[in-house]
Amino acid sequence: MDFLHDLIRLVPFEFLQYDFMQNSLIGIVLLAPLFALPGCIVVDSHMAYFSDAMGHAALTGVAIGVIAGTGNPFWIMILFAAFLALVLSVLKQYGTAATDTLTGIIVSGATAFGIVILSRGGGFSKFSRYLIGDILSLTDKDLIWIAAGLLLFLIAWYFFANKLFLLGFNRSIAASRGYNIWFEETLFSIFVAVIVTAAVQWIGILVINSFLILPAAASRNIASSIRSYSLSSALIALVSGVCGIIISYYTVTAAGAAIVLVLLAIYTITLVIRQIRI
Repeated sequence: MDFLHDLIRLVPFEFLQYDFMQNSLIGIVLLAPLFALPGCIVVDSHMAYFSDAMGHAALTGVAIGVIAGTGNPFWIMILFAAFLALVLSVLKQYGTAATDTLTGIIVSGATAFGIVILSRGGGFSKFSRYLIGDILSLTDKDLIWIAAGLLLFLIAWYFFANKLFLLGFNRSIAASRGYNIWFEETLFSIFVAVIVTAAVQWIGILVINSFLILPAAASRNIASSIRSYSLSSALIALVSGVCGIIISYYTVTAAGAAIVLVLLAIYTITLVIRQIRI
């Protein structure tokens, strides 16, 4: 990593002379495809509420970590997110209530439990960083973990992307081709829950779902094929992330929120382009 930092410092921009800015930019380059590509499936499968709910439920994972007495609740958050996604998938398969209703009931209860635990004695303020996020806190170790996660995801994406797009487009056709719909949807739901939960400490619970949804939504306005849909979504996430971090540096504001504002601007532009084409 030291070699990479030295290489980046050769670029003559003030903000690139600081390690924390370098790490945040490297981090957003890695996180962009990790959110933008599955975001396409989330948008097509109408899972936006689910992914948003998973972000809020991350507070419960933090609370469980506090109860367990762990110094760093990261892995407990991940395990809880995976468990919650699995529970929702099972209830969706065998329950009678609508999916969004089940998600709302379970996640609202879990989130409320987390807030109650974390706010005992008025101590919630020290956990507020999960609400806003701080991508400037990324360490070299974090970057290595994110890079490893991205590599594993890209390998899985190569093999399963077409199936997931078909599931989002038409479940009946997918079933006719022998796809195990419940199993594949459950695995994807767990993956979304895990990446959202893992990244809330950097992007922030309040805006993380936008980083998952907006690149795909903007790309959908201008894409003409699945390939262009995926690639332009990743590019939009990357450009927005880099611009947002630079804006936050010069305006001394929260990076996650700045990224989302750039994404909203790009989404508006793509919406105008779409209307002109029509």
